[in-house]
Amino acid sequence: MALVVGILAGLHTATWGMYKDAIHEAFTVPRYLRSVIVSALSAPIIVMVAGLDPFTASGLVTLFGVTYCMERALTEFWKTFVRFIDQSNFTIPMQFHVFGRVIPQGPVRWTIAAGHLAVAALLLVWIHSLQNHAFSWPRPVVILLIGSIGGWYSACGGGFKDAPIEGFSALKFVRSPILSALYALLLSNFTDDYVLMALGGLGYTVATIETYKTFFFPSRPRGKFAGKPILYPRFLAIRQRFVPLYAGIWVLVMATLWLALREPRTESSSESGRNVPAASGRATASATPSAGSRPAPRPAARWRAADPRGRDARTSADPRRSLRSGAAVQDGSDPARSAH
Repeated sequence: MALVVGILAGLHTATWGMYKDAIHEAFTVPRYLRSVIVSALSAPIIVMVAGLDPFTASGLVTLFGVTYCMERALTEFWKTFVRFIDQSNFTIPMQFHVFGRVIPQGPVRWTIAAGHLAVAALLLVWIHSLQNHAFSWPRPVVILLIGSIGGWYSACGGGFKDAPIEGFSALKFVRSPILSALYALLLSNFTDDYVLMALGGLGYTVATIETYKTFFFPSRPRGKFAGKPILYPRFLAIRQRFVPLYAGIWVLVMATLWLALREPRTESSSESGRNVPAASGRATASATPSAGSRPAPRPAARWRAADPRGRDARTSADPRRSLRSGAAVQDGSDPARSAH
């Protein structure tokens, strides 16, 4: 199932990319399959590392978002720092540049690439370290703030690359943090891992924004081809054949999301979502039930002592008398008098 999710996520990414770019740079099978292969390889690794269950609806929803994010991160890193092609075909260079001037391959470029990786890794480690931190804020607020981190990282990178050439838009800049925060809050129904919430939220953010830009404004070229002529007009018709595939994947995602929301939450999930350290949080939860919830019953083996006849040693042979006695004790009266 992980492989299937990876293929679907890759097809989703490849389709919107082809739909926007094919009319400018033609369509090639290797370019289309690039995202499919990266996603198909990433999804099983994510399952093994994160411990996701790809046979549950909640696991599938989370895996799709995280796989989407990882494919985009790996592909964009490769296009920005590793791949070398003629940049004159683009309005906005795809390789790392500073105000339109591409940084050539060499020590400076690789140092900047290493810095990008270091910042991303430190952010993930920091988010993971917050897992057992005791927050005084409500849990939804914590998740919204953590979920927005990936969006801010993406917005800063996109703004640095695009704003010097096409101008700065405050709405575009805050769009990714807002959407990633909201998607992270949605994913909190299926996972208690802050890292998975942040990555998955960013993945769904990219899918949503690219769907909006690509299919709601099909005649508006991407920023990297702004002002460039359409060199392959025949693909205006050919690209329409891929729309049912793209829409079908969205339908599958929405159906799986609906099933995931109907799945019962596990005890461990509700327990770990109290914004308290794992050890002390469990102890506190067992000793002091939260408002509006009933305390979990203690195991019978801890508080019952069976007599040789197999009955509870705390109660008499007559269960009705035991119930009356228990009620009298709870009311503060004498059990003996209550029996009469």
